[in-house]
Amino acid sequence: MEKRVIIIGAGPAGLTAAYELLKHTDLTPIIIEMTNDIGGISKTVNYKGNRIDIGGHRFFSKSEIIMDWWQNILPIHNEDLINKSNFKQRKNINEVKNRKKSLLIRIRVSRIFFLQKFFNYPISLSIQTFSNLGIITSIKIGFSYIYCKLFPIKNEKSLEDFFINRFGKTLYLTFFKDYTEKVWGKPCNKISAEWGAQRIKGVSISKAIKHAISSKKNNDIHQKDVETSLIEKFLYPKLGPGQMWEEVADQVINMGGKVIKNTEITKIFTENKHIKKVIGTDKITNLELEFKGEYFISTMPIKNLINSLSPNPNIEIKEIANELEYRDFITVGLLMKELKIKDNKQPNELIKDNWIYIQEKSVKLGRLQVFNNWSPHLVKDKKTVWLGLEYFCIEGDELWSKSDEDFINFAIGELDSINIIKKLDVLDSTIIRMPKTYPSYFGSYSKIDKVKEFTNSIENLFLIGRNGMHKYNNQDHSMLTAIEAVKNIKNNITTKDNIWAVNTEQEYHEKK
Repeated sequence: MEKRVIIIGAGPAGLTAAYELLKHTDLTPIIIEMTNDIGGISKTVNYKGNRIDIGGHRFFSKSEIIMDWWQNILPIHNEDLINKSNFKQRKNINEVKNRKKSLLIRIRVSRIFFLQKFFNYPISLSIQTFSNLGIITSIKIGFSYIYCKLFPIKNEKSLEDFFINRFGKTLYLTFFKDYTEKVWGKPCNKISAEWGAQRIKGVSISKAIKHAISSKKNNDIHQKDVETSLIEKFLYPKLGPGQMWEEVADQVINMGGKVIKNTEITKIFTENKHIKKVIGTDKITNLELEFKGEYFISTMPIKNLINSLSPNPNIEIKEIANELEYRDFITVGLLMKELKIKDNKQPNELIKDNWIYIQEKSVKLGRLQVFNNWSPHLVKDKKTVWLGLEYFCIEGDELWSKSDEDFINFAIGELDSINIIKKLDVLDSTIIRMPKTYPSYFGSYSKIDKVKEFTNSIENLFLIGRNGMHKYNNQDHSMLTAIEAVKNIKNNITTKDNIWAVNTEQEYHEKK
């Protein structure tokens, strides 16, 4: 009799779990996906032949397991090397160039746009930086940094404390405070220091300086000795991140797994600390579907999971789950004739940035993606510029509630106001809304261990992924939680400690 594992969600974590189960066990994974898409927020949206990467997904990890995993799904194809090579057989060159399923090696370029000027990211103590800021501000930054090293805040209670300890108060106020609050919608002194510890724990001015002055160039795509925020290159699927996960889904199906789309899990029945079955509603036919399995893996938001359980958890667990907060995300795709802003060194060419942090206080725009520079294959007409304007909000707030037309016009107006584009150069536009994109480290987050303890007690339930664990993981960390969960299932281990330990204190994340 077939033994099944029910996996809720077809994002990177859920798909990785399914793939690993098929490779290393005799269990059959059944993926239940609420939407009609594959890849979660790592999907690629195709708008009239122009592809949108929601949030910008670098395929880079400190984990060799993950780097090898990606390359096993899609082979590396470096166009620059191919163009420069002296292949004797032209046929072979064309075969490699025309391969649609491949990973490109991309050079990372990202900068900060502030005071309508470009600053390096991470901030470097360069002549350009001092020139842009002015001598007085530069001196204040220097003295403030020295002060924070001599008299650090001993007990970091908030993200504000975390930033000040690493960069000094002046640099924090200049570059970090406003942008971080734009992203999260909360004052930095109200956000847990754990966010910084998880996302940027290895970054500091000293390491940025050391990296900048080092004459040694790291040609290894793994870049193990480089802090994550300082990496110079990364892998990227030719047609965007969704290409990776669509290929994984195809392989899962070919190996005997199943992917069921447009089905929302509404009920999860437990008995004696085990899940017995889940009920899903087909969003097209409105019919209820029943799924039984030996194990259950969930990537759905913890809030939704807890509210779906029957019998209901106690009131405290439900309250904590329902008070967990998220930051939602809107991307406006703009097709442009050209950009108004130019590269000083090559004014006739498109700027080289993959993405730009917009730190102008006058606009709500958070980041600007230049999809041409992620992969030229994301853009239908290479003569145009394909942009992604990223906004952080809360579902139902003023930004989220704007009509599509009003929001697009608002976004165009903001980008025009800071002299990056001209309104008249806009050729086409679209908008994408993504709820629950970023789990937040405020609200009831300080009590989440109680929810974790409760879910861990359900022996055949494994929480993985970003929303599944309410952890601001990158996709590689989400994949690693899936790999750990499959190891536990294979070895009949009911503890979940190894899964929750991913991206906590492990060296692969930021430090070697």
